[in-house]
Parts: sequence; structure tokens; C-alpha cells
Amino acid sequence: MKIIKRNGSEVVFDITKIENAITKANAVVDEAERMTPTQIKRIAQRVELACQDVNRSLSVEEIQDLVETQIMAHGAYEVAKRYITYRYTRSLIRKSNTTDDKILSLIECNNEEAKQENSNKNPVVNSTQRDYMAGEVSRDITERILLPEDIVKAHEEGLIHFHDSDYFAQHMHNCDLVNLEDMLQNGTVITGTMIERPHSFATACNIATQIVAQVASNQYGGQSISLTHLAPFVQVSREKIRKNVEQEMAQAGIPASQEVITQIAEKRLRDEIKGGVQTIQYQMVTLLTTNGQAPFVTVFMYLGEAENEQEKKDLALIIEEVLLQRIEGVKNEKGVWVTPAFPKLIYVLEEDNIHEGAPYYELTKLAARCTAKRMVPDYISEKKMLELKGDVYACMGCRSFLTPDRFTDAGIGNIANAGNYKPGKHRYYGRFNQGVVTINLVDVALTSGRDQTKFWQIFDERLDLCYRALLCRHERLKGTLSDAAPILWQHGACARLEKGEPIDKLLYDGYSTISLGYAGLYECVKYMTGKSHTDPEATPFALEVMNHMNDACKRWKAEHNVDFSLYGTPLESTTYKFAKCLQKRFGVIPGVTDKSYITNSYHVHVTETINAFEKLHFEAQFQHLSPGGAISYVEVPNMQNNLDAVLDVMKFIYDNIIYAELNTKSDYCQVCGFDGEIEIHDDEDGKLVWTCPQCGNQDQNKMNVARRTCGYIGTQFWNQGRTQEIKDRVLHL
Repeated sequence: MKIIKRNGSEVVFDITKIENAITKANAVVDEAERMTPTQIKRIAQRVELACQDVNRSLSVEEIQDLVETQIMAHGAYEVAKRYITYRYTRSLIRKSNTTDDKILSLIECNNEEAKQENSNKNPVVNSTQRDYMAGEVSRDITERILLPEDIVKAHEEGLIHFHDSDYFAQHMHNCDLVNLEDMLQNGTVITGTMIERPHSFATACNIATQIVAQVASNQYGGQSISLTHLAPFVQVSREKIRKNVEQEMAQAGIPASQEVITQIAEKRLRDEIKGGVQTIQYQMVTLLTTNGQAPFVTVFMYLGEAENEQEKKDLALIIEEVLLQRIEGVKNEKGVWVTPAFPKLIYVLEEDNIHEGAPYYELTKLAARCTAKRMVPDYISEKKMLELKGDVYACMGCRSFLTPDRFTDAGIGNIANAGNYKPGKHRYYGRFNQGVVTINLVDVALTSGRDQTKFWQIFDERLDLCYRALLCRHERLKGTLSDAAPILWQHGACARLEKGEPIDKLLYDGYSTISLGYAGLYECVKYMTGKSHTDPEATPFALEVMNHMNDACKRWKAEHNVDFSLYGTPLESTTYKFAKCLQKRFGVIPGVTDKSYITNSYHVHVTETINAFEKLHFEAQFQHLSPGGAISYVEVPNMQNNLDAVLDVMKFIYDNIIYAELNTKSDYCQVCGFDGEIEIHDDEDGKLVWTCPQCGNQDQNKMNVARRTCGYIGTQFWNQGRTQEIKDRVLHL
């Protein structure tokens, strides 16, 4: 059995340390109040059993809480007081320097919490360590100076989660839709160098990857680009190539018809498209940004964005090549084709591609094949998005959606000074999200003790905490000068402001959003009603909870002219944090706090038996009530030999839900060459470890595991809570 020390490192549980600590407290009380050595040993044994029952690595603080409880259970209150006093004194000493131990443990690569904080970051490499070290300093400043004490306390206790506090000290925002069209068509500047409009598709792809890397280094969330913005450069290359072919033929004295010239030119064009797409795929996978990971980028594929029929056909060529290369995958260090985590792909289902016989149905069949092999693309329904949002546009990163454009209709005008602004046309690219704060719905329910009146009262108190925390984020961005991130605010990614100009006007009128996240709707409803929120008797309460949060966002929006929006939080590492906090505050409650994770947003619990179509249909109503972003998924087996079923799910998505994905498995063992599903087993310490079923390899550095984490693909470096959640998932098809 292992424990997590205060600096984040993981060590073997040692019962003698508990016995020694109690003995020291015991020795300084009056003899009449002392416990016997047998009683001390019994307390230590009970603490050890309690740790084993939790089935995860407990922190030192959690173990000390158990020790206190057991001492008092034996009636040794004076000993307990001495023990508590000792803990308090030691905590004051530690607070004199809150970051040194954590930073040192990061450098020595023995900080287990850091290793599992982000499944797509390798904490061993220097760039990641540098980012984590800076993050610890930033988090320390944030908690001691920048945030109100009650918000920090609520965050630490797991009542709310103040996302990305390690970036809060800087004036940075969350995620965005990059205005790639403006930057490519009208030029941009990268690290002081003017980049003019590219003269070929290949050059446009190369510039796009450089833009992505620069944007990723200047914000902390996900970003999305559209392939539509690259499509016009196919025609640029076509004309250039055709002219070259004509010249070559003439110089060689070879008579050639226009048809032959066209055939040669189109073949060369396809080769250039292939090379350009390969540039995008390989550069985005291999680039390391300043935070030590590949850019968290989403590529949007929507035929309906094309300006004309020729551009739509060229866009289809690009999409086809992207899908073909993703099906192939990328080679790992052993030279084996595996599934990359990024870029994430989104394919829009529309009338032109969803039905058999539609002009681009073959492209949709290719997308289905890609999903069956590599888990992407994910799917947005043009039909449902138009119905529920009025426009079709990409999410920012894995699921964060902008609110529908309202500033254009209000006559606000081109406040970002974008070079591609068109009066009266709704605008999405260039917009961004200011940040996220998440409410723990499970804690609201448990604190109420099932008292409905208290539930709504506590709910409002916690929402007020979130509201004030979100305003802290908003106020932190106010006054930010465009010079802080020129690629974002001066050179087109989000705006083209003047040097020294504040970004304040971009924070209002709906140009940007700010997100109220939520987690654990299932467990909240389960505790309050005794039933899953899928039960018809419990669903109305679940919807009431959702509407209550949306109503709060509407009030805040009206008061500040800032687009507060409800967001279905992904919860990668926070799912584990919230679960630990709940167990600490309320103990283990069957069906509610008995896991090392809580459920993402509104999702059906991962252990609940439900088929794919019922799940998507049920979750659609909650996705509609998460306008700030949400995604639903279905867990499926290997579907490579059952593409008809994949297509059936895709057609159901088109008719029923805005945004959904299919989760398959795509793993490889570098030790024995096993290509299949790598499993999760318990080791001798009760820790969940990834294990090759063929050779037993448990070295995470010698395997490639790809699983959908929370809207995007992650690798095998998840924390214990997320790993248990992945292990518990049942198939929906």
C-alpha cells in the first residue's frame, strides 16, 4: 500500500510512523490520560485497515484525519488534543515556504500527483518540469495574494474547482477559435517576423502549424482551426501547378490537350495536398509548446463553411487526406503505427454527407472507418446545432462552445479589427473563453443531508462562490494590454488591436464567454432521490438542477453584459480530487462516494447498462442545457469489421444530438508487440496499473495506450481516479 506525501511523492505505507506519532502525543499528557502501547498499536492497525478499504493511495493529511478519529474513538481526548496541536504547529512551519518541497520533488521526478496531472504531459522532460515549476509559484501567489480566502478554501475542500490556478497569476485566457482565415489571407507576424499571404497550399499548412504553436504558448486551454480556411489555397496551388505543367510541356515540345494537362496538374495537386496535411499532422504531434506538451488543437471539418462549390470540392479533398492519414496513424519510437492524441478531429454531419447517395456520403464512410480505427473524428450535427444554436461552428478545444453571436446583430461592429470582417455576418473565429470555475454538485447534495430546502439554499451559496470566482477571472483579464500576447491580440488570432491597447472591449457584448462548470449530476441526483437520473422519476429533478444553473448564468449575464455560460466540465484530474474530498468530508456512501472518481457533467454513470441510442437520446436534453459546452460518448468494442453499425450511430447523432463521439480501444505494447486492448489490473499494493495481457508488461513508458479521457484522447499517464473510471466503463453497443 502506498501513500502520497505532501510534496506529491509516493512512498510505501509505514505503520510504525503512526505508532511513533501517537506515542509522542501520548507521552506529554498526564499519566492518567495515557493510552497503553496495545491501544496505540490497535489504533494504528485500524487506520491501516481503513486505508486499505478506500482502495487508493491516501494523502498524509487524510491518514492523520483517520488517526485523530481513532484516538477520539478510544476516548483519549487529551492525546487527541496534543496530536492536533502538533499537526497545527507543523502546518504553520510548512506554510513559511509552501513551494520548495513540491518544486524539488518535480525536479527529481518523484511527484506522483504531477505525473498523473495531465495524461498528455510527460513530467520527466525539462519543458514540462519548467512549466510545472512555474505553475507551483503561480499557484502559490494566486492562493496567498490574488484570490479571496473563502474561494481558495472552497477550492481546497473540493466545494468548487478554480481551474488552471497555475496560470492565473498571468493575464491569460482559456481557449479560442483561431481566426486562421484572417491570418492567412491578410498576413500575420510571428515572433517579430512578417508572414505574408502564402502562395501555395503547402506553405499555408506550414504557416498554420506555426500559428497553432504560437497560440498554444500564449493561452492555457484548447484551440480550434478550420480546414475551410486552408481550402482557398488549393486553388492557388492548382493554378500555379497548371501553369508550370503548361510551361514544361511547351519547353519539351510535347503537344498536350487541356485534358492531359488537367490530369497531370490534379495528380501533382493531390501530392501537394498529401504533403501539406502530413505537415499538419506531424508538426502538431511533434511540436512542444512552452507548457511541455503538443498543442491542444482541434481541426474542424465542415463542408457547409465553403464559399462556393469549387471550394467545397477542394475542402473535401483536404478532409479526405486528413482522414486517410489519421487512419494510418503515426509511428511510435519502435516504428509501429499507433493512434496519436492530437490533433483532435471534428466532422460535421450535414445533408450533403449523411444520407446514402448524398454527394459526399463516401467521405462520411471514410470518417466512420477512421473512427473505428483511431477514435476520431468526433461528430457535430448540423441539423441539431442549427435547431438549438442557430449557427454551426466549432467548439474551442474539446468541448467549450461559444454562445451564439449577439454582438453582430446588436450593431457592435468590428471590435476586434479583424481583416476578414463582413458586416452583418455572424462571427465566431477570433472569439475566446475567459476561464472556468466548476461547482461540485455532489457536495451540495451531501451537505444538505437530503433536505430539499437546504439543498437549494446551499446550491445558491455555492453558485455565489462560483460567481465571485468567475468575476476574479474576468477582472484579471481586464486591463491586459495587447502586448502581452501579440499573436493573439495584435496579429489576428483573436484580434488586430494596436500596440498598448487594452483587450477590455473583447470581454463584453458576447464577444467572449466565461464558463460555470458543473460535475457529478448523477451522484447528486442519486443521493437526493435514491435513483439514477436516467430513472423517469428522478429525471425532472436533474433537469431542475440544470435549469437552476442556467438561470444563474442569465442573471449574471444581464448584470455585467458578459456571456456567462453553463459548461459540462471535462474533469481529467479533478474527478479524482473531488472524489477524495467527498470521502474525506462524508465517508464512503454506496453509489455516491464509493469510487475514486465522480461522473463528468451530466453523463450517464459509466457502470450503468444502457444502449448507445438510449444513452445519446437521454443525454441530448442535458447537452442542450449546457450551452457553454458539452460532449456525449458511447463506449464500443472494436468496430473495424462493423462499419454499418458505426454509420447507424452517426446517423442517430445527426438526428438527435449536437455533439458526440464513439470510444474504441487502440493500444500497443512495445515489449512484445501486442496490438489490442491493454488492460487495467490491481498490483500488490492495490494500485491500478496498465498491464499487457500477452507479456505482463506494466512499464507505462513501454506501451502506447489511447483512451478517450474527457472529450479528447489521452495516454496511459492518468491518475488513479481516472484510471478506475476507465476500467469501470461498460459497452453501449
